[in-house]
Amino acid sequence: MSVQSIDPKAAATSVWRFPWALASVAALAGLVSLWPFWDGLSRMWGWWIALPEYSHCLLIPPVAAFLIWQQKDRLERIPFTGNWWGLALILLGGSLLVIGQLGTVYTVVQYAYVVTLYGLILSFLGWPAFRLIAIPLLILLFMIPLPSFASANLSTQLQLLSSQIGVYVIRLFDISVFLEGNVIDLGGYQLQVAEACSGLRYLFPLMTLGFLMAYFYKGALWKRIVLFLSSIPITVLMNSLRVGVIGVTVEHWGIAMAEGFLHEFQGWMVFMLSAALMIGEIAVLNRIGHESGSWRQLFGVEFPDPTPRNALLRPRKFPPSFVAAIVLLLGFVAGTFLLPRPAEIYPPRATFVEFPMQVAEWRGHRESLDGIYTDVLQLDDYLLADYAGAAGAPINLYIAWYNSQRKGEAVHSPRSCLPGGGWQMHDFAQRDLPGVMVGGTPLRVNRALIELGNQRELVYYWFQQRGRVITNEFAVKWYLFWDALTLHRTDGALVRIIVPLLPTSRVADGDRELTEFASRIAPDLPRFVPN
Repeated sequence: MSVQSIDPKAAATSVWRFPWALASVAALAGLVSLWPFWDGLSRMWGWWIALPEYSHCLLIPPVAAFLIWQQKDRLERIPFTGNWWGLALILLGGSLLVIGQLGTVYTVVQYAYVVTLYGLILSFLGWPAFRLIAIPLLILLFMIPLPSFASANLSTQLQLLSSQIGVYVIRLFDISVFLEGNVIDLGGYQLQVAEACSGLRYLFPLMTLGFLMAYFYKGALWKRIVLFLSSIPITVLMNSLRVGVIGVTVEHWGIAMAEGFLHEFQGWMVFMLSAALMIGEIAVLNRIGHESGSWRQLFGVEFPDPTPRNALLRPRKFPPSFVAAIVLLLGFVAGTFLLPRPAEIYPPRATFVEFPMQVAEWRGHRESLDGIYTDVLQLDDYLLADYAGAAGAPINLYIAWYNSQRKGEAVHSPRSCLPGGGWQMHDFAQRDLPGVMVGGTPLRVNRALIELGNQRELVYYWFQQRGRVITNEFAVKWYLFWDALTLHRTDGALVRIIVPLLPTSRVADGDRELTEFASRIAPDLPRFVPN
């Protein structure tokens, strides 16, 4: 008789397995969870496909799945006891879903889905198992695009910063260059650091990559935080270096160096060099402190250990908390059919073609925006006109109208746009215009003195949104959400008037002209911008 030796460690190991029927129910619950959030998720998918700065998000779900699979050997040894706090997360996700659906704010719906998914997983696994995969689940937040107004403001600031640092790089090569906002003037050529060159195409992917590197890195917590956060300045500096290199090559070899394949290739090189810098940063961090071990031990992708051949297989059962979560989820699905989805209201209005070109003593001349600006602004109607009076400089009037601001298109604040043209803002403040009313509302404007070289201009602007006169950009976003929820309207406009200040003019003269002009157009504005 032969005696077969048994590894006592393997024999003592218990491994939990789900029967196929229960595993299928869990997978079906995951698929059903998509249904209530489908509007927001399909919009998010469209952004991934259409916007280069979010194209990397296509990889985030499979990467998260891989990171969870890495914990397979540990998860199969933990009984899934469930956790009732998962239902609280599901209720929170459901509340966000209702708010997002009624207001048709897609970003809220997208976050609602992730919160609900976390709740389902927590109610299914329980805290000990959930804690093992918390970081892989956290990476799912990186797949949700920023709200459009936050992305636009961030892009503008990055454009200006990249332009400034890029010009510094160009000057290091003893090249004469002049900077106006985000326009780099080399004399023979002018380069505009456009929105596509702001660095967002590198920032979001590199932050995601930095998060993954920090996850795989086995160093101290503070080092991992530093590694992740460093992705931001590395992106800014490398994108600025790219701008500078383009300027230098254009100066020596012509404008072809900033176009076509070379331009795109430079972009890929910037990203790869940024990733290489972060890997080099890990090597430097390894030399700080008392971490010991090889490079493979401190930074590497691990794979789960195979299940012991003689392990004891134990069947899993659905935790009661997960059963309750499924019932709650089915309630969400039913709610998507019962929840009213009111159609957005578009109030009747006159188009700007009818806007009078004679305003008191001022006579107007219509202008048009270039296609590159209308493509970015995504507005539905606009007025751009210069009004010349009997005396003084002409007043420029610009009104941007949006039928809907739900789908990401929204008014762009001059506070973000004007610096892109090289203008510097001074004396920014709010000002009440005495005696001037717009649709029964006293007119309060943002007032700024802007300068470009020897040129000075005085600017008044305000946001006219569904009967409100608003000067704060963040208040615009709040009322946009609130009115979408309560009035089913998100229409609105930006009104901006500018007067140049002659060398002999006083600022007080400009204030007087703009106040008088605003008082003349205010009574007629509600025809074009409904209350």
